[in-house]
Amino acid sequence: MAQLCSLLTLCLFFLVPSFLSPSFAGVPPSAPVSAGTICKSTPNPSYCRAVLPNHTTNVYNYGRFSIRKSLSQSRKFLKLVDKYLRKYQPSLPTSAIHALQDCRFLTVLNIDFLLSSFKTVNGTSTTLSLVEADDIQTFLSAILTNQQTCLDSIQSIASTWSIRNGLSVPLSNDTKLCSVSLALFTKGWVPKKKRKATWKPRNKQRGFKRGRLHLKMSSRTRSIYETVSRRKLLQTTDDTDEEVLVSDIVTVCQDGSGNFTTINDAIAAAPNNTNGVNGFYLIYISGGVYQEYISIAKNKKYLMMIGDGINQTIITGNRSVVDGWTTFNSATFGKF
Repeated sequence: MAQLCSLLTLCLFFLVPSFLSPSFAGVPPSAPVSAGTICKSTPNPSYCRAVLPNHTTNVYNYGRFSIRKSLSQSRKFLKLVDKYLRKYQPSLPTSAIHALQDCRFLTVLNIDFLLSSFKTVNGTSTTLSLVEADDIQTFLSAILTNQQTCLDSIQSIASTWSIRNGLSVPLSNDTKLCSVSLALFTKGWVPKKKRKATWKPRNKQRGFKRGRLHLKMSSRTRSIYETVSRRKLLQTTDDTDEEVLVSDIVTVCQDGSGNFTTINDAIAAAPNNTNGVNGFYLIYISGGVYQEYISIAKNKKYLMMIGDGINQTIITGNRSVVDGWTTFNSATFGKF
């Protein structure tokens, strides 16, 4: 099992703001403070002052307002992208269409993240648990990444200046507002000990020990795994922190001997919105060259993929910018 190297761990990295000034950091989140004062310690003070209400309130109300406004602006941006797609698509080059489609996809995802974030902050005016705070920081930071990806795609379509200019400014403003939202969220809802920390993985990455992976599974699942991988599983230990629980397994084999012949079919058949209590849903991908573009939807949770090893299980594609694809859509593997 030493060759077991195709386990795909998909993580969202979040940015913990480090721009909270000493004077602002000493103000309790529940204390009234002017918009001008609070904006001095955000990444874009002038933009912050322009969008926040001009009255005195606490960080929680400012934070809820900024996230709600981010949601409103994202919805407006989505309508703008749809307008361009409807009005100009017949005359647009392929690269511009792909750029707009990237932005549409990412904006829909951002709206979902903002809805989840607002639901959390709207329900409390106190610091959250570390896990809850981690989730919202991840969402807001992912939005910033998505907006930058969209902006990169838009700026690359130099031949369509009307679209580029029409989308760049509102997108830039959306990014500024989201960074303000992240700063206010960090001040109001994130525990102090986490606020000062650098990024760390949300959970301990269990399972790897001396380069090997301990999988805990039923006898049926174990038999399937050992047959398809031609490897014996390591003996489990009494330390459950060293084991990765597997709930079920399906196999992908190009010769038809497995449950599926393509990776995408196996992902589509995986259960939706699992909570992970019973472990990971394991997709074992036998050796071969898979010419596929893999997109894992957000409702496909707790998936684990294992291949036969380096230069054995290969996922590849041939999309390139030269052919009109954006960098975003040229990736062979992604989680959305």
